Amino acid sequence: MENNFPSREDINNAHQQISPFIHCTPVLKSSAINEMLGLEVFFKCENFQKIGAFKIRGATNAVLKLSEEEKKYGIATHSSGNHAQAIAYSAKVNHIPAYIVMPKTAPKVKVNAVKGYGAKVVMCEPNLQAREEGLKKVVEDTGARFIHPYNDYEIISGQATAAKELIEQTDVLHIIMAPVGGGGLLAGTALSAHYFSPQTKVIAGEPKGADDAYQSFKAGSLIPSDKPNTIADGLLTSVGEKNFPIIQKFVEDIITVSDEEIVAAMRIIWERMKIIIEPSSAVPFASLIKIKENFQGQKAGIILSGGNVDLGKLPF
Repeated sequence: MENNFPSREDINNAHQQISPFIHCTPVLKSSAINEMLGLEVFFKCENFQKIGAFKIRGATNAVLKLSEEEKKYGIATHSSGNHAQAIAYSAKVNHIPAYIVMPKTAPKVKVNAVKGYGAKVVMCEPNLQAREEGLKKVVEDTGARFIHPYNDYEIISGQATAAKELIEQTDVLHIIMAPVGGGGLLAGTALSAHYFSPQTKVIAGEPKGADDAYQSFKAGSLIPSDKPNTIADGLLTSVGEKNFPIIQKFVEDIITVSDEEIVAAMRIIWERMKIIIEPSSAVPFASLIKIKENFQGQKAGIILSGGNVDLGKLPF
């Protein structure tokens, strides 16, 4: 491992291990979008992934790395949605118990999905302190192993496989764009580009209302989120301390976008591509629209991170 970062071998191993449990998601293109932007865009559709989001990759990798002894006691985490579903699903497939602490404000569609996979859900107040206290109690009571949503090298290695597939499924890309919340997907994407397509730049998209990664990136040290507020509910968390050095070293830039820009980008994908994505998924596309002048005539890959949208609360 370079600086303890997951190595090329770690990502290859993760990919090999998780492949039987995940979909190799398709890469889609839209000539209308290419014309609109003046470049060729390849969308890696993790909205078609099991559980509807890329998170299943990291969760599956982390669960498969557990010892038989650890599996007996099960796994636990705190999450407002997609990581919760990923942990619940991975636990179900591996026949181990799962305990998930979720904030009361989590979208009902996500809470129901977690329960549907057989996990035990513990509701808490919608703040990090309540989540962490709830989780601590669950771990003390059950002996379950905590699997962090993003601040974990096994998670990062698993998430890296999305960009690895995208690189394998396309010609040489000039840039790959991913959203950033906690940084698991972005750190993994940056490592995959570094190992498997070193000429490809990685640029992140982040909501202006939750721009701790942008601020940290510019300052050169971690600045946690303070009262984040954005329609992109999957990107409210602050960047993890294991994720940040990888992002600092291998990410070219972070672009911030407003909620209005996120909704507009989300709408273009729904209308032009006829596919459902959640607001967090639209963030890198909104960012690409903003910087398209810099990449005219080039090839851009975008990871559409998920499609778990609450259809009762559409922003358009």
